[in-house]
Amino acid sequence: MARTPVCGWKLERAARKNGAIHVAGLDEVGRGPLFGPVVAAAVIFPATCRISGLNDSKKLPEKTRVAFDIEIRARAIAWAIAAVDAETIDRINIRRASLLAMRLAVEQLTLSPDFLLIDGVDAIDWPCPQQSVIQGDGTSLSIAAASVLAKVYRDNLLVELDKQYPGYGLASHKGYGSPEHLAALQRLGPTPLHRKSFAPVAQAFLPFENRGEFASSISALQAVVSGA
Repeated sequence: MARTPVCGWKLERAARKNGAIHVAGLDEVGRGPLFGPVVAAAVIFPATCRISGLNDSKKLPEKTRVAFDIEIRARAIAWAIAAVDAETIDRINIRRASLLAMRLAVEQLTLSPDFLLIDGVDAIDWPCPQQSVIQGDGTSLSIAAASVLAKVYRDNLLVELDKQYPGYGLASHKGYGSPEHLAALQRLGPTPLHRKSFAPVAQAFLPFENRGEFASSISALQAVVSGA
């Protein structure tokens, strides 16, 4: 039986032992939902940072995630969040959109990382050494921190979007294909922020106009969430 990974600083220490100074953890959330953007975060902690109880965001209760979100922003020496919208996901596919979101997050860091720890199996288009880590959000505290920032940001965004698109239950299931969401798709059809390339949405596809207007709306909501 495979051992459960322990979330700690082992990977960060190994990178620093090999000469790295600014080690960034990267993770994304929102690959599976039928609605909304995929969101990624990048976090660089100081080498002397100590943080207790942090883990993969999926394993933490909501209140704990929110508390860690505040602590991470305060204790990291650099952090950034980036989102890639549903229209881009449909155009380039969700895997590429996830990697794009992570690269955009790294681009926005105020410090240039010299080593990346990335959750999953892929590397991103960035000119420094990288290590992809399966179950990285449960192994590396830097990756876990990125998963928390990305999830809290996306969850907050979906709560706001639920007000703009009522009836789908977005605030509760965050855009995933719950029975409530699937029933709403059949009843109401997809919104402009649904992922049209995802099968359950494609089956209920209806044409929409004013895509530019909705793109502006999502940008404004993301700005609100970022400032929260």
